[in-house]
Amino acid sequence: MSDWFLTAEERGNPATDLEGAWTEGNSVRLLVHGAVYFQRLYDELCALGAGDRVYFTDWRGDADEILYKGGPSVGEVLCDLAKSGVEVRGLLWRSHSDHVQFNAQENQRLGAELNEAGAEVLLDQRVRRLASHHQKLFVIRHRGEAAKDVAYVGGIDLSHQRRDDARHLGDPQQAPMDPRYGNRTPWHDAALELRGPVVGDVLRTFVERWDDPHPLDRRTPYRMFVQRKADMPRHPSKLPERFPDPPAAGEHSVQVLRTFGHKHPPFRFAPKGEYSIARAYRKAFGRARRLIYVEDQYLWSSVVAEGLCEALERSPELRVIAVVPRYPDADGRISGPPARYGQLQALDMLHSVAPDRFAVYDLENAAGTPIYVHAKVCVVDDEWFTCGSDNFNRRSWTNDSELTCAVVGEGLARSVRAELWSEHLGVEPELDPVKGFEQFRAAAQALDSWHAEGEVGVRPAGQLRRHEPVPVGRVARVWARPLYDHVYDPDGRPRRMRRRNSF
Repeated sequence: MSDWFLTAEERGNPATDLEGAWTEGNSVRLLVHGAVYFQRLYDELCALGAGDRVYFTDWRGDADEILYKGGPSVGEVLCDLAKSGVEVRGLLWRSHSDHVQFNAQENQRLGAELNEAGAEVLLDQRVRRLASHHQKLFVIRHRGEAAKDVAYVGGIDLSHQRRDDARHLGDPQQAPMDPRYGNRTPWHDAALELRGPVVGDVLRTFVERWDDPHPLDRRTPYRMFVQRKADMPRHPSKLPERFPDPPAAGEHSVQVLRTFGHKHPPFRFAPKGEYSIARAYRKAFGRARRLIYVEDQYLWSSVVAEGLCEALERSPELRVIAVVPRYPDADGRISGPPARYGQLQALDMLHSVAPDRFAVYDLENAAGTPIYVHAKVCVVDDEWFTCGSDNFNRRSWTNDSELTCAVVGEGLARSVRAELWSEHLGVEPELDPVKGFEQFRAAAQALDSWHAEGEVGVRPAGQLRRHEPVPVGRVARVWARPLYDHVYDPDGRPRRMRRRNSF
């Protein structure tokens, strides 16, 4: 496993409470689509009783988000659990205001509802300035029945817009988006269902954040007023004694990876930050020989592109395929150019190194509406794969708090790729890397040509379109680049690491 996973020393954070470099004996299942994840989460939560425990973190949580058609909302289910004697603890990013398309009011509303019901949900801003808590995890523990314990890690928030399925008709509960995605944004996402000893490692990540002794929020007059008005505490209460870790549940090996930026005052559990996500990708890219497949919300930054470029230069047989959104979620006159600048920078680097072995695509549904790719999945040589909250950008690798899981298991990474490719291609996928690379190219070319020729005849199979981001003009680059570097994709590493460009 040390060929693929980081050793404890390679993680670079001896202060963490994670007890081993990775765990074995786990059962891992990829849940593709928010509707699938929400249904699984609901089923597991409904099996809980008094004395059981629920822990979660989230970037955005909407109390009224429906978990399945005709079913209850996130807030209703969690409030009912708290009222019935289930211990419910949560950490929501404090966030910026909804008025600038962030989540402060929604997160505060969810936290207030749950706290009134007897849960303890906190608004957490213990991050670098301009950073966010982006981790998304759920841990469900059963008193006296550890074999039933389960954890969820991925990219899916408990929020509007995420409940879509394979038809990609969108979630009826819409959040602000670029208008080209329509009034029900088609949404592609994924999460992992984890059973076995890894559940203990996911919970330890939650506990480290919960037990951080620093105040939850910076003390400014405005924040003092908001905290008092919402009756939100500045410090969490003490957690009860932990249940034992779950027993072995399968044959998969899992490594829990995180990002915590370097900040003042420092995290007690990561005093110099933790960059194990970036380190793990760099190590996996260094082993890649045949195929790197990426689904990502951004694919920004030269820091990310450098590792992929090095892999392409080193391995002449290597192919790299990426699937990204067609447009940024906010692509206005001011918001769009910095986002596109970062992606164009990365794509130009990759195309210049291996124009015939790197390809990037976006997706659309059967009606031709673009599908927003929010999944964060990477498969390397069908042996190692990841799914989590981190994106392929400098912000996720150095600045925000992030959580992902790397998984190794006989045939598992290949089956993950086959499931994703089957949906995007609309036909049986060619899993040989060279043939699959050409199959992607042909499928996108067929759909592009069908649109270009007036959509005459039967629509070609699949969702794939060649990705062609709108260029950033010369004048716009003057202001887009510094905005990208310092606001959109900031660097959270200590100065010494930045100078060395290391993690």
